[in-house]
Amino acid sequence: MEKTNVAIVGLGTVGTGVARLLLDHGDRTARHAGRTMWLKRAVVRDLAKPRDVDLPAGVVTESLDDVINDPEITVVAQLIGGLEPARTIMLQLMAAGKDIVTANKALLAEHGPELFTKARELGRSIAFEASVAGGIPIIANISQCLSANQILSMEGILNGTSNFIVTQMDEKGASYDDVVRKAQELGYAEADPTMDVDGTDAAQKLAILAHLAFGATVDWSQIPRTGIDRLDPTDLQYARELGYRIKLLAVAHLADDGLELSVAPTLVRIGTPIAEVRDAFNAIRVIGDAVGPVFYHGLGAGQMPTASAVVADLIDTAVGRTKLTFQTLEYFSIDQPPRVLLRDANTLMARYYFRLHVANHPGTLAAIAAVLERHNISIASVIQHENGGGSPHLDPVPLVIMTHSTTEGASRAATEEIASLPSVTGGVVALRVKD
Repeated sequence: MEKTNVAIVGLGTVGTGVARLLLDHGDRTARHAGRTMWLKRAVVRDLAKPRDVDLPAGVVTESLDDVINDPEITVVAQLIGGLEPARTIMLQLMAAGKDIVTANKALLAEHGPELFTKARELGRSIAFEASVAGGIPIIANISQCLSANQILSMEGILNGTSNFIVTQMDEKGASYDDVVRKAQELGYAEADPTMDVDGTDAAQKLAILAHLAFGATVDWSQIPRTGIDRLDPTDLQYARELGYRIKLLAVAHLADDGLELSVAPTLVRIGTPIAEVRDAFNAIRVIGDAVGPVFYHGLGAGQMPTASAVVADLIDTAVGRTKLTFQTLEYFSIDQPPRVLLRDANTLMARYYFRLHVANHPGTLAAIAAVLERHNISIASVIQHENGGGSPHLDPVPLVIMTHSTTEGASRAATEEIASLPSVTGGVVALRVKD
C-alpha cells in the first residue's frame, strides 16, 4: 500500500488527538485513504514536556526545519493557534511544497485571502474543516455537497464554549463565573476565554462561512457582535417564561440588498431544533434554493471532535480531493471583487425583547408606550411582576416588553430614548427574538 508522510506542527490538545487517531487507528485511515497515513514528524516547542500520547522514537522534534527540509513529508497539520508565528509557518511550509490542514479559524479569518492566494500560486492546497464547528463537516457540505445551491441563509450556534456556559446557567442556575471555571476544567474554554464569550470566535467562524457560501469578503471584526459575557440570568428566566431559550446565534441572511451578518444572544423558541442544542454542541441550519432547509448538529468543542475533522482533511488532501475543490472556490482569491455587500444594520427587521427597571407609579407605561409609538414599534406582550414587598410606589420593578417586527435602527433609537426617561432606572436590555 502507498504511504503518505504526515507532519503535525503543534502538539497541543488537538494535535495530540490527531496523533492518537493516526497512530492508533491506522487501519481505519488506510481504509478510507487507500494508503497508509504515516506520522513522520511532530514539531513542538518543548521536548521535555510530558505528552498524553505515546509517539515512536524520532517523531518529536523542536525544529520546523525537520519538516520543511524533508521532501517525503507532503501534508502538514498546522495546529498552532493565534496569528503569529502561525501565518509565517504556514507560508514557509507551502513554499517548501507542503499542503496544509489547519484548525486555526482566527488565522483564516484575518489572513485567509493572502494565504489562499499564495497557496494557489504555489500549487498547494489548504484544508480547514476543523476551523468551524468542530466535528460537524459544515465546510465540506457548503463547498461540495451543496454546491448546486445558492445558499440563502445560515443560522447557528458556532461556539461550543458559550453554548455550554449558557446551558449550565439556564438549566442548573449556575453562576457565570462558576460555569466558566467548569468549562476550563473540561477543556472547552481556554485559560483566557475572552474570544469565546465576547462573540469573537463565532464572528470569525461566520466570516469563513460567509466567504464560502456567498463569496463575501468581510473583515470579521466588522460583523456586529455581542457576547454572553454580560448576559444576565434574569433574562434567561424571563425567556423561559415567554417560551424561549437564549442562544448565542450567528446569522447570515442573503437578501436583494445585500448580506446580513451578526452574532448576538437571541431568544429562540423552545421546541425548535436550535433551542434544543445543549452544552458544548454546535448546530447550523442552512437553507439552499434547491435543497431547502438542512440541519447539522454535533460537538463543536473538545479534543477528539476537532481531531476527527483534521484527520478527515488529511485523508482528503492525501487522495487529492482537497486540491480539486480548493482551486475552484471563489473565496480563495483576493483579486476578485466581493459578490455581495453587507446590508445596512439599521434596516434589518426583527422582533425584540426589552427588559428595563421602571418606577412603579401612574404614567410610566404610557410614557414608554409613547416612545415606542414615535418609533413605529408595536408591542406584542408585556410582563410586569409585583415587587417583592417594600414600597409599591417607590421601588423600581422589572418590566419586559416583547415587540412585533421592527428595524434594528428603530429599536436602538427607542431604547436609547426610553433609557433617558426619568421613570427608568439604568439601561435597557435589548435582545433579538427568533421565532
